[in-house]
Amino acid sequence: MEESTLRDMLAKIKAGELTVDQTIEKLRDFPVAETGEARIDTHRELRLGFPEVIFCEGKTDDQIVAISERMVEMGQSVLATRISDSAAKSLVSKFDNAVHNELARTVFIEVAERKTRAVKIAVITAGTADIPVAEEAAVTCDALGCTVERFFDVGVAGIHRLTEVTRSLKDFDVFIVAAGMEGALASVVGGLVGKPVVAVPTSVGYGASFQGIAALLAMLNSCASGVVVVNIDSGFGAAMAAVRISNLLEKS
Repeated sequence: MEESTLRDMLAKIKAGELTVDQTIEKLRDFPVAETGEARIDTHRELRLGFPEVIFCEGKTDDQIVAISERMVEMGQSVLATRISDSAAKSLVSKFDNAVHNELARTVFIEVAERKTRAVKIAVITAGTADIPVAEEAAVTCDALGCTVERFFDVGVAGIHRLTEVTRSLKDFDVFIVAAGMEGALASVVGGLVGKPVVAVPTSVGYGASFQGIAALLAMLNSCASGVVVVNIDSGFGAAMAAVRISNLLEKS
């Protein structure tokens, strides 16, 4: 439940447009709504400033559909991440407004009016192979109301590609940098901008990259001070870090 929804309810009670019993009925699933196998955190938006998101790996298609249906019934938008093609097809056939991003492996069903955040986020990748992880971050940020711009394939193997867009980067508040191999791009961006940088190591690379561990360690040891690092391939985690930062920026 969004804060605006709760405020609207309280205003209607004060104005006599909503009875106590009607309000209780509307809040019956607050702070937890159950589907039988899942317990949906309906309090998260009020508590953290962003709603619960469905992580689909390990869930059956039926479970994902049931959770989505319950969230839509409550007037909450649905963002499903790491979704399989079969589960995505089930949601798209069930909800007319479901948008499947195959590259990001997400489905977004917009129900509630999207919160508009003043923050602008740049999502940057070292290579084309890093784009799926970056797209997960971009889709998540967009679903949560941030303005997002993508700068893809600007890695250090051709550093002039980054310098060509450096001037444009001054307009952004938070930077998400996805890179595999040795993960150097996060340090480079961290040395160019004075705003928060969230680094995402990806599992892209040959054997000695150890499925992203080399990039993870390089980013943790970045010589650009203050770069924040999330888990390997966690585009979603990077997006949520950026959204938490945006919550602070909006209060300042």
